[in-house]
Amino acid sequence: MSILDDLCKSVINGDLIATQDMVQAAMAENLPPEKILTDGLIAAMTEVGKLFENGEFFIPEMLVSARAMKGGLALLRPKLAAANIQPIGKVVIGTAQGDLHDIGKNLVGMMLEGAGFEVIDLGVDISPEKYVAAVKEHQPDLVGISALLTTTMPRMRDVLLALQAAGLREKVKVMIGGAPLTGQYALDIGADIYAPDAASAAQRASQLMKT
Repeated sequence: MSILDDLCKSVINGDLIATQDMVQAAMAENLPPEKILTDGLIAAMTEVGKLFENGEFFIPEMLVSARAMKGGLALLRPKLAAANIQPIGKVVIGTAQGDLHDIGKNLVGMMLEGAGFEVIDLGVDISPEKYVAAVKEHQPDLVGISALLTTTMPRMRDVLLALQAAGLREKVKVMIGGAPLTGQYALDIGADIYAPDAASAAQRASQLMKT
């Protein structure tokens, strides 16, 4: 097996130490940083997403794999920057105002990083005004809003209205997700993407960047 095959396997297995060792070994062999990212880390997280969809992985396994990927990416990031390798897109994420549940949001952020995005994580309990400020500051391609409580779902619509009022709605796509949400709710409030889980969030965000 090649170093990149071993790297991919270590991420899927959620082995942080092995992942970091493989990234360092790949860099020591002067493999292009973009290749390490694409054929190692991103390929691994794509496979993790498929395993989740097939019911072979569950959220705990995804979290462990994502953390291993993140550890490898931290070592690789300076090389990517030095080589001027650009992310495939930029995403601002947070939970809806009043919602303090962040496990799903955190996993989405890690899966998006694993798909090659730059992720700006605003945290939890994010007001529409904070989303607007973040879009102005970071100029992302996509805004992600998570909610676990039915009581905080209406705040998602408020974010869309605030972006509209600020003249930013046409400049950014909005993705929503969380346990109580449905695709119909996303349509009702005018969101662009509904993602039922972190794996589909990464897939649909990636597809969006290809259109």
